[in-house]
Amino acid sequence: MSLKTPYLTPEHEMLRRTVRDFAEREIKPVARELDKREEFSIELTRKMGDIGLFGIFVPEEYGGHGMDYMSYVIAVEELARIDSSQAATIAAHNSLGIGPIMYFGTEEQKQNILPRLCTGHNTWAFGLTEPNAGSDSRGSKTFARLEGDEWVINGSKIFITNGASEMSAGVTVQAISGEENGHKIFSTIIVEAGTKGYTRIPMKDKLLWRASDTSQLFFDNVRVPAINLLGKEGDGSKIMLNALDSGRLSIGAMGLGLAQGAYEMALKYSKERRQFGKAISEFQAIAFKLADMATEIEAARHLLYHATWLKDNKLPFGKEAAMAKLYCSEVAQRAANEAVQIFGGYGLMQEYDIERFFRDQRLLQIGEGTSEIQRLVISRAVLKE
Repeated sequence: MSLKTPYLTPEHEMLRRTVRDFAEREIKPVARELDKREEFSIELTRKMGDIGLFGIFVPEEYGGHGMDYMSYVIAVEELARIDSSQAATIAAHNSLGIGPIMYFGTEEQKQNILPRLCTGHNTWAFGLTEPNAGSDSRGSKTFARLEGDEWVINGSKIFITNGASEMSAGVTVQAISGEENGHKIFSTIIVEAGTKGYTRIPMKDKLLWRASDTSQLFFDNVRVPAINLLGKEGDGSKIMLNALDSGRLSIGAMGLGLAQGAYEMALKYSKERRQFGKAISEFQAIAFKLADMATEIEAARHLLYHATWLKDNKLPFGKEAAMAKLYCSEVAQRAANEAVQIFGGYGLMQEYDIERFFRDQRLLQIGEGTSEIQRLVISRAVLKE
């Protein structure tokens, strides 16, 4: 597929072909079975690392591939076109796992951690969400106190991607580190896997993203060196929200890729399925569904690429990232829904991949800020203009 858009270069198109070929060859044949068994595949994840999808935008001096953020967005989009679980692994690892360390870490932290995270042998988690702190991230209860030259952390996190598998090398945790003028002070602290008191439990029985590593994390008097503080004390919310701005582009890419995959499946099926003596694509009711899907996908792609271009050019992109996340995720919902309608009863059977796509799209309007939160972010931005 070649897209004529001012945002893309020949290098971007070459990367798209590489990732698309990999997804078709390596992921598609096993995606349905991994979903069925609810299995996170270490082998497949390492293969994604082998083709350069870990640390794709990390500078080469830290072991990364030195590409731009657009390259990363295209890679996530192409993975989600085939399987959201694998796209989620790459998206969470890069934007939420690597991002905070790359943008806010000390030179020592970056040199110590980033090279490991660019190989495909380790993942990293983003510890923000808690049982009673979702959209209200400042409702966090996890607490960290400084004792001498160590942070002591107590609390828990939930719905954390890349936190429980044997590949997970650690997590960046938001915790309350004190109080000032009656207000909580939030800080972010690096906790490596294997630290005493740090427990990781896989979460199963999920509706969607069943082949991704989702976990609960528990911190019971976890002690880490004071130098594991990421950024400055009190910068926790800023660091985590900055990661979410970039992460919204990832979710937008997942929505776009899923919508594209659903559309392609529906288009192919509509040309093959015959009723009343002709292909159902010849009926206007079906043709108009396909037209609407194609139009919305094209609009979503341009919105997402524009927001990503702003980030790559170091221009403000927060509002546009929220718009892209909101629109792409809701386009994915509509595309998957209409695709199931086109498949009819077959679309409800696990034998057909569209059934998995219909489930997988549902998280996109919830993860990394619900659609309601995106509208809040957007409305605040436009009211300031």
